[in-house]
Amino acid sequence: MIVKSLDHLNKISEIILKKLDKKDCLFLIGEIGVGKTTLTRYLINNLQKQKGLSQTEVLSPTFNLLYEYEISDFKIMHYDLYRIKETKELKHLGIFSEELDAVKIVEWPDLIKTPLQDKLEVYLRYGEKENERKIEFKGLGKWENFKNEI
Repeated sequence: MIVKSLDHLNKISEIILKKLDKKDCLFLIGEIGVGKTTLTRYLINNLQKQKGLSQTEVLSPTFNLLYEYEISDFKIMHYDLYRIKETKELKHLGIFSEELDAVKIVEWPDLIKTPLQDKLEVYLRYGEKENERKIEFKGLGKWENFKNEI
C-alpha cells in the first residue's frame, strides 16, 4: 500500500488503534526517518484523544531505549532498539520477561526472537515520491488478517 501523506498515515494508525488491546505487540521495521516514530506518535495521540486526554509529545526513545505512556487503562511501552547490538543487551531490558498488561511498540526489533501470540509487523519503506511511503503488514494471532482489513 502507498501512503501518500501524513494524514493518510494518521488514518492507518486509527485503524490499528481500533484493534489494539493490552498485551499486543507492534514491530515497526524500516530505515531511519521513514516514519516509525511518526506512526507511534499518531497511535499514542489518537488513543489520548479517544480517552479525552490532552495529547503529549511523543519522541523517539533512541537514547533512552524506552518511553512509557499511561493512557487511562492503557499502558504503552515504546522501545527503540537501534543501539542494541547483541541479544544479551536485549535480555537486560526484559521486554518480554514479565507478563505486563502493556502494549509494546518496538522500533528496530531485529534481535527479538521471542515467540509472540498477537503481533503486528509494520514495514515502512520510502516511496518513489519524497512524501510517499510504502507500508506492508504481517500479523500473527489476531493480527493475521489485518492486511486484508485495511
